[in-house]
Amino acid sequence: MIAILGAGESGVGAALLGQAKGLEVFVSDKGEIKPVYQEKLKSANIPFESGSHDYDRILSATEIIKSPGIPDKVDLIQQAKSKNIPVISEIEFASRYTNAKFICITGTNGKTTTTLLTYHLLHSAGFNVALAGNIGESLAEKVIKDEYDYYVVELSSFQLDGMFQFKAHIGILLNITPDHLDRYEYSMTKYAQSKLRIAQNMTFADYFIYNLDDAVTNEYFQPDGFKGQPIPFSINHQPGAKAYYSDSQLITNYNGTEKQIEINTSVLIGKHNQYNTAASVLAAKIVGVAPEKITQALATFKNADHRLQTVGEAKGVRYINDSKATNVEAVWYALDGIHQPIVWIAGGVDKGNDYTTLHPLAQEKIKALICLGVDNKKLVNSFTGIIPVVEETQSVEEAIIKAKSLATSGDVVLLSPACASFDLFTNYEHRGQRFAEAVQKIVLEPLQKEK
Repeated sequence: MIAILGAGESGVGAALLGQAKGLEVFVSDKGEIKPVYQEKLKSANIPFESGSHDYDRILSATEIIKSPGIPDKVDLIQQAKSKNIPVISEIEFASRYTNAKFICITGTNGKTTTTLLTYHLLHSAGFNVALAGNIGESLAEKVIKDEYDYYVVELSSFQLDGMFQFKAHIGILLNITPDHLDRYEYSMTKYAQSKLRIAQNMTFADYFIYNLDDAVTNEYFQPDGFKGQPIPFSINHQPGAKAYYSDSQLITNYNGTEKQIEINTSVLIGKHNQYNTAASVLAAKIVGVAPEKITQALATFKNADHRLQTVGEAKGVRYINDSKATNVEAVWYALDGIHQPIVWIAGGVDKGNDYTTLHPLAQEKIKALICLGVDNKKLVNSFTGIIPVVEETQSVEEAIIKAKSLATSGDVVLLSPACASFDLFTNYEHRGQRFAEAVQKIVLEPLQKEK
């Protein structure tokens, strides 16, 4: 019997795949299972429990598939490991049932954009490709029919921790900066080692695309002795870089032949998106997408919601939803990519942030900070004297009213929180939706009525 802990997208997908392969499956979630997932399990006649864990039943399993949101330190997982019951991720489980090739993306920041862009480049070129993983779609459920030649998979460090035999054909590591360190005993070494699992088990037929400009990645990844093909990329023409930028072109030479790809059609802004684009283009090139098709697809790409997403413009002021920026590094990228004066909305549940890295950009670009959170002390203390105007609120509507009064034509109002959302919102999506709704109601609707 296989026990599945967590009945969200990945857990229910794993249960459906397990049943399809003739395995006995039991699903357990300590929280309340959402009705949509309960219905899926009931329709498939898969036994499950909601609101508790039956330890005896779970610990009699031959294998446990764990939701990435469950830490290894919880008592049930510790007991399972003491009994030598393998604990794996849904991705590891799903990979056993397909011969398709995996293009996998991880990194502290940028992985969702890079995953979506890589998928878009392949799909636009006519490749038989699916999207899965941390992006919010179950790989296991897609593998039941297994109709694809390629899976483009976003992977969090938590998913990678439960992957052992899995092998990516192309692995992409964008960057490693402090995040989720509470899950790694506050050790950057352990966190970096988790991210580097994306390159495990590779052979010479596989490719590891990584950021040569990222100091932490280069500290922990050792190309010597690596069995796959290392493909380092850089914004600049660094020694050893197999892809780099020159004006509006991305120059690639990973296979001994230099190619130039026009990237000026891209709709993505900021230096961080240059890295994301380089990684995606390299992956597309490796699987055989023609340069002209890459250039065409870059112009038609639409990024994920809540990631530097323009949600309105009025009286010369642009309102940008970057609610997915839940750490300092992501905010740095957002600020770096915007060239207009900024009214910045930030705050939420602090994750041990060090805001000093933002001070130079804040002094240069930010005219006002609106702290949106239950406890704003750290943000206020960090930016008082750095940013001319610092205000507080616990209401997204009030934040927009304040921002509207502070912004003038040519400015950007940017929601880029640097914090988790759980003090005032259900998740970062909820926060971004509320921001977009408030912009519509407070900024855009009055203009429409005036007309």
